[in-house]
Amino acid sequence: MDAISIERIKTAHPSVRARLLKDYTDANNLLGKGARLRLAYVYRSPELQNELYNKRPKVTNAKGWQSIHNYGLAFDIVLLYDNDGNGTFEEASWSQVRDFDKDSKADWSEVTNLFKSRGWECGGDWKSFKDAPHFQLKKANGTNYKWQELKLKIDSGDTFVDSGITYVNL
Repeated sequence: MDAISIERIKTAHPSVRARLLKDYTDANNLLGKGARLRLAYVYRSPELQNELYNKRPKVTNAKGWQSIHNYGLAFDIVLLYDNDGNGTFEEASWSQVRDFDKDSKADWSEVTNLFKSRGWECGGDWKSFKDAPHFQLKKANGTNYKWQELKLKIDSGDTFVDSGITYVNL
């Protein structure tokens, strides 16, 4: 388990924290010794989202409030590898083909397939601007949350505050 990821899970929408922790734990356990899953982002403030939107080269198409991260309902992943076996996990990787534990399954695919099987939409499946490290929660009926509907809740005050972060009521 990765302490940084555990702290980031605490910024997820309170209604999904336990689920995300379980899914993260299960996905991490698929990786062999020397590999670890890290959640690179979970909640992102609209201000940080705008900073990322303005970066070049482009890293996101979403401005502040247009990302599901801004509502605590999305996360990004990266795989960490301990190449020399000393426990420091010195390499961050977004390789979708690496099989560190040599089980004939790409580590990225193992993790991605688990999250998708648990109801998370993967940005790697999008038709335009593929974003393989990105996952976002689907509604219970299997449809996607739309940032516009979530932003309307922010604007109307259909929100609550938890640990200093404003979340929408789902």
